[in-house]
Amino acid sequence: MCRILKVSRTGYYDWRDRPASAAAGRREELAGQIRQAHEASRRIYGSPRVHQELLAQGVTASLNLVARIMKKLQIRSKMHRKFKPRTTDSSHGLPVAQNLLARQFNPLSLNLSWCCDITYIFTDQGTLYLAVVLDLCSRRIVGWAMADHLRSELVQEALKMALRQRCVEASLRCHSDRGVQYAAEDYQRLLKDHGIVCSMSATGDCYDNAVMESFFGTLKTEEVFHQRYATRSQARLELFEYMEVFYNRQRRHSSIGYVSPEAFEASLR
Repeated sequence: MCRILKVSRTGYYDWRDRPASAAAGRREELAGQIRQAHEASRRIYGSPRVHQELLAQGVTASLNLVARIMKKLQIRSKMHRKFKPRTTDSSHGLPVAQNLLARQFNPLSLNLSWCCDITYIFTDQGTLYLAVVLDLCSRRIVGWAMADHLRSELVQEALKMALRQRCVEASLRCHSDRGVQYAAEDYQRLLKDHGIVCSMSATGDCYDNAVMESFFGTLKTEEVFHQRYATRSQARLELFEYMEVFYNRQRRHSSIGYVSPEAFEASLR
């Protein structure tokens, strides 16, 4: 081999037996730390969030270096997108509210602006519907409910859970689309009984409720599209674990400085 490649045998053995440089050793160590951080995130973190996780652990490395190592090792965020069927029925004759939120998605305090929406989860047993209430300040899921129907009771249960967990301010705005569930008399009465101001998106404008659209996209790409739920009960259990254990308490959110909603709320106290 040395003869064919025209290198000296002494030079080859010197190269083969030479210990790895400090830089090479550090890069190998960093690669292991990157793998560990990525696995701990359920393999959903890309290089920006992996970088933030390493910094939180006291590991010093530039974002570009982390990105290069991840690319070389073919470590990437798992992403999966599918068609989203419509769950909003706004073709009703019930009164609707004005858009008081007006796309102001970054309130300065907790319990000033909540947003709500409904999505679907497919299971082998049939469709499961998930209603969520999210605090826009911390991006925390403060209320949720799941059922096999789209009646107004679903969104009422999600709101009731949020009300049990939070001290509601008189100025709280609760934003949703114009779906019949949110326009229903019982839901509107629940808002009024707690002094909550109702806000609704314009007809067919998903950008008016962009944060909820983003959350459901995250839920689907990070959790739902990688699972097959045999029953609604299984889906309920795994969605609960994702929202309450991972999303609220562990997942780093770029919109709040790459910390979890729980950590962000703790920093406000």
